[in-house]
Amino acid sequence: MIGFIGLGNMGGPMAKRLVEAGHEVIAYDLNPEALARAEEAGCKRAASAVECAAGVEMLMTSLPRPDHVESVMIDGGVLAALEPGSIWVDLTTNRKEFVAELATKAPEGVSVVDSPVTGAVDGARNGTLTLFAGGSDEDLDRVVPVLELLGRAIRCGPLGTGNVTKLVTNQLWFVHAAAIGEGFALGMANGVDIEVLWDAIKDSVGDSFVARHDAPSIFAGHYDPSFTLDLCLKDLGLTMELANNVGTDLPMTEQANATFARAAGRYGKDVGELHVAKRIEDDANLSFRLDGDWVPHWEA
Repeated sequence: MIGFIGLGNMGGPMAKRLVEAGHEVIAYDLNPEALARAEEAGCKRAASAVECAAGVEMLMTSLPRPDHVESVMIDGGVLAALEPGSIWVDLTTNRKEFVAELATKAPEGVSVVDSPVTGAVDGARNGTLTLFAGGSDEDLDRVVPVLELLGRAIRCGPLGTGNVTKLVTNQLWFVHAAAIGEGFALGMANGVDIEVLWDAIKDSVGDSFVARHDAPSIFAGHYDPSFTLDLCLKDLGLTMELANNVGTDLPMTEQANATFARAAGRYGKDVGELHVAKRIEDDANLSFRLDGDWVPHWEA
């Protein structure tokens, strides 16, 4: 039996895929609509987070922020409810030191693995995520076969390294997201059609996940509400904490953090991540709209 807590944009589709792979899943979320969708997908409904954890062989948590993990696992008594021999897999993008601290508070015989994910909502729906797993070799041997039902699992090293790896990938993602609007503006302001620019970017050294996966959210004008500026700033804050261990300045990371904060200051934290491009679009008095069948990636 697998317990799954956190059935949002990412967690709900992941729990569903585990059921489709033949696992018995008991699930919980504070949102009754999310819980109802999970039940409709074949999950057993838990009455509480503690009930979701009690008696399972593996508990997975997919929560927005480290403070939510603390609220559920410590304040909510979920960590204490896990039984010896079980394993907790935290899919949240988290703070490496905090995951290690929680592992010391786990009941005797309970193992902990951190495995944040990347690949957006369509990756969660289609089983094409990349999962960054940190933990002992023995624990990863148990967990990786389950994670691979959700996508590609990469063994990153000891507990906590999964989150470090995830934050590095997000660091580069945010730098690219902050830059693509500048590229569009530079080209358009100097006479190049945005469709031509996009085609050239994808077939050049300027190519990136942002160019291929995220640019359509700019063209459509919704700027990807499935991942908010608030979550970007949370992850950038965790990344800046890691930067304290580097021993030199990281100007691109610092500027990405400032750029996302500037967008949040103008449009609010609850809007889509790619408002970093909209800010440039608005200030330059340009339109990045492009006609096309831009199916939102969370529906793909």
